[in-house]
Amino acid sequence: MAEFLQVHPKNPGSRVINKAVDVLLKGGVIVYPTDSTYALGCHIGDKSALERIRRIRQLDSKHNFTLICADLSSLSLYARVHNSAYRILKAYTPGTYTFILKATPEVPRRLLHPKRKTIGLRVPDNAIAQAILAALGEPIMSTSLILPGEEEQLFDAYEMRLKIGKQVDLIIDGGACGLEPTTTVDLVEGVPEVLRLGKGDPEPFL
Repeated sequence: MAEFLQVHPKNPGSRVINKAVDVLLKGGVIVYPTDSTYALGCHIGDKSALERIRRIRQLDSKHNFTLICADLSSLSLYARVHNSAYRILKAYTPGTYTFILKATPEVPRRLLHPKRKTIGLRVPDNAIAQAILAALGEPIMSTSLILPGEEEQLFDAYEMRLKIGKQVDLIIDGGACGLEPTTTVDLVEGVPEVLRLGKGDPEPFL
């Protein structure tokens, strides 16, 4: 059964953050809050943890995961950011957007779009997620916490414990989270293209 830890949404204690980092580094899967929805996360280099997340959500090999980054500098290590994209990223990160960009060699091949060699990246505006990223020192491989057959993401940590407590290693209860996923914007060609409408205002990219 997963360990269940509650943490203040604005001032997360170091004990919970360090526990999350320890679980990630040991190949575990965590549930943690973001500024859009709760998410499933694992270490970027851990293939077995990635496969566990695929099984939890019953995802096929074509599903695109997202790298959750601490800031624009970290994001730039994993994506090729041209000038026009940089201006957009600087203006809209952190925030409730996922940006699709060409990946750099730092990104494991199994995380890339098979044909376009792209990756989704985001910088969340959430104190708990940011504290984990700062302590970890690298991105978290992540996907929204929505279970097979469900139309909405799980948002109640106690319900998460009942439904997937035996499939993950740590659930961080950071209070209420939203039900909308991020707005997804493709920046590969330099001209923004909105691929998914979500919590982030799409108007600047239309």
